[in-house]
Amino acid sequence: MIAYSTLKKNSFLIAGPCVIESAELLTTVARELKRLEQKYGIPVIFKASYDKANRTSAAAFRGPGMEAGLQMLARIKKEFSLPILTDIHETKQAAPVAEVADVLQIPAFLCRQTDLLHAAAQTGKIVNIKKAQFLSGADMYYPAEKVRSAGNGQILLTERGNVYGYNNLVVDFRNIAEMKKFGYPVVMDCTHSVQRPGAAGGQTGGDREYAPLMAYSAKVWGADAFFMETHPDPDNALSDGANQIRLEQLEGILDRLFL
Repeated sequence: MIAYSTLKKNSFLIAGPCVIESAELLTTVARELKRLEQKYGIPVIFKASYDKANRTSAAAFRGPGMEAGLQMLARIKKEFSLPILTDIHETKQAAPVAEVADVLQIPAFLCRQTDLLHAAAQTGKIVNIKKAQFLSGADMYYPAEKVRSAGNGQILLTERGNVYGYNNLVVDFRNIAEMKKFGYPVVMDCTHSVQRPGAAGGQTGGDREYAPLMAYSAKVWGADAFFMETHPDPDNALSDGANQIRLEQLEGILDRLFL
């Protein structure tokens, strides 16, 4: 469990593998994240998805599903005392996921889905709304207001880039400043923002080497937190490998952000 007031007062990190591939992967990543949490003295939220419902290809790996995935995330939460963030895609997922997760994440493509936002809000958990690739920072007032109007002011807003032609994203860092005006913590998604959606022959490509620069630039613009998917072997990851930061490189990036 993590208090929203803690996130309002402190810089923090959201990190973990894109998708749950195995219990062993979760343990490897969580053990390193716990070490880094202790080194930097910052809150760390463990992130992994039990179902990647918006993969490019129907043949792509999606994850173990909600029931098995939540069991594995619950084990990580207990063993490493790390709060959990994971996505929901349908209203019926909100309540069971909230039994394990401390933060419910609304995927970018779904950030205007009123019923989904209300269902997440009604769990009483922190809600992280990822900004759609087609919205401005100022537009995010309205998804946030849907959550707040449902009785939940525990909101995070995440910047993850905007569509720029086909198979490409760019980040307008003014969006961070715009979203900070609403009074909620603003997170920079450093890895999804370097995606090249659908640009790798039925898979999402990306430029992971630029992810650290996204983090450093976002810090200048006042980002409150950083979202980084990380994997010990991203070249062989089952989802978003082109964007994930190699686990052994994460500490060097955090040195520049938090020391």
